[in-house]
Amino acid sequence: MLLENLYSRRQIIKSSAALAGLSIIAPWWEVFASAHQAKYKISTCDWSINKGSDVEALAFAKKIGFDGVQVSLGTVANNMHLRRPEVQQAYKDAAKKQGVQISSLAIGELNNVPYKSEPVTEEWVSDSIDVAKAMGCKVILLAFFGKGDLRGDEAGIQEVIRRLMKVAPKAEKAGIILGIESWLSADDHLKIIQAVGSQNVRVYYDVANSTQMGYDIYEEMSRLGKEYICEVHAKENGFLLGQGKVDFVRLKKVLDDMGFEGWVIIEGALPEGADLYKSYVTNLKYLRSVLNKA
Repeated sequence: MLLENLYSRRQIIKSSAALAGLSIIAPWWEVFASAHQAKYKISTCDWSINKGSDVEALAFAKKIGFDGVQVSLGTVANNMHLRRPEVQQAYKDAAKKQGVQISSLAIGELNNVPYKSEPVTEEWVSDSIDVAKAMGCKVILLAFFGKGDLRGDEAGIQEVIRRLMKVAPKAEKAGIILGIESWLSADDHLKIIQAVGSQNVRVYYDVANSTQMGYDIYEEMSRLGKEYICEVHAKENGFLLGQGKVDFVRLKKVLDDMGFEGWVIIEGALPEGADLYKSYVTNLKYLRSVLNKA
């Protein structure tokens, strides 16, 4: 922590010197805004727009105005269909046509077929690394909810650690990040990550889930930093973004301060009975106004 503080002070001095020099040719306030303004790409989950495992998610996301889509690897029913080259090509063609990116992959089926216990899931996770590389994205969300919940399951946690240790070298070689999303706290996530011992296993941080668990999301995210957070789900349960429990203005400051460079992905944030399309247009407009405000 002392080294981090020292580094931060040195960076402030360097930045101040640079700003002083630049102010000769530009107003100081323009230089300051340019130096400190982050630009975040915003995506959505295919399942959140009712297009899970459906290539039409890309066209619908484009219609709303998103920069990208987080795509599901598949389901048990379609045998994780994104593993098939022809399905991958269909998604890549759609992404090119619509001008949106595939921001990341997700294996949501792990909520029903747990990674902590089911042998077939090891194959899914290993194969998903190949898929992510082929699709040109860097992050894979590994879900640990429902039947895959790790809370109070030490045996399950140890099995997850064992499996991640086995697959992590492949992820490292491919340059792919495996992101753990669960009900666990930042400290519990760190214990798993440190036990695995790979920088390619990180936390997939969901602000609504962690708020629901009573965690201080701003403290947790600041402590984890960009070293341990691979992507962020901007989410509210039953509310539009900005109308629930999460302070997204404060969240933006946390992201800026940590130098976060990953995708921010909208999930949920749909009031009961509300129109999905209108709600997501509103959510995107709000989040852009907060995260990318000049």
